Amino acid sequence: MSEKKMMKNGKKLGVVGGLGPAAAAEFLRQFTMRCPANCDQEHPVVYMIGDCDIPDRGTAIFGKGESPLPKLKADLLQLCDMGADVLAVPCNTAHFFIDQFADELPVPLLHIVDETVKAAKELSPEKGAWMLSTKGTRACGLYQKYAEKRGLTLYIPNEEQSDKSQEVINCVKANQLAKAGAIMKELVEELWAERDIPVMTACTELPLGYDASGLPQERSVSSIGALADACVRALYEEVK
Repeated sequence: MSEKKMMKNGKKLGVVGGLGPAAAAEFLRQFTMRCPANCDQEHPVVYMIGDCDIPDRGTAIFGKGESPLPKLKADLLQLCDMGADVLAVPCNTAHFFIDQFADELPVPLLHIVDETVKAAKELSPEKGAWMLSTKGTRACGLYQKYAEKRGLTLYIPNEEQSDKSQEVINCVKANQLAKAGAIMKELVEELWAERDIPVMTACTELPLGYDASGLPQERSVSSIGALADACVRALYEEVK
């Protein structure tokens, strides 16, 4: 059978980046690589606000810092004013705050947490998946809520393992990818010794750490990849 012919549907993508910068850059790279395009003009228009001034999401969840909600909301509404028809935020923890106003957005937002959970459910429908994330995402129950809705069994690392996950994130943010990969490899192999199931990288720095670890790609579910796939589905359609 011949491959389906796809073309962009004219919708424009709006992205809030900077949460962190490396994760947003990797999201845009993966999105671009997934687009069924043969030239510049076959790629969708993308508007991006790289807002590194948005307050730390995890700190705010624990009540120790300024809430990022006002700036997240303002940036998403600005993207709508710029002409975005679909929105994406390549940061998992940010969606704890986005969920508090998502119904007020005038255009659809592709939800990175829901998309990642769906991808994990497809890969491991019976056995479930490990969840690696920021401490804030773990504590706020964001993934637990969406996993329950989708019927995905989540396994949460213990406190010491969660510390290692956070260390990977911090290393990626500091451009220390080799160190991030080494810590990730040690952590994931420890988890697999306990329960041999896929690892869900539920923070957008963690896929970069996983990539640097040398671990097999087919045994992970990347939140960056899941969001990029959802964006492609939203911005392209089959030519009849």
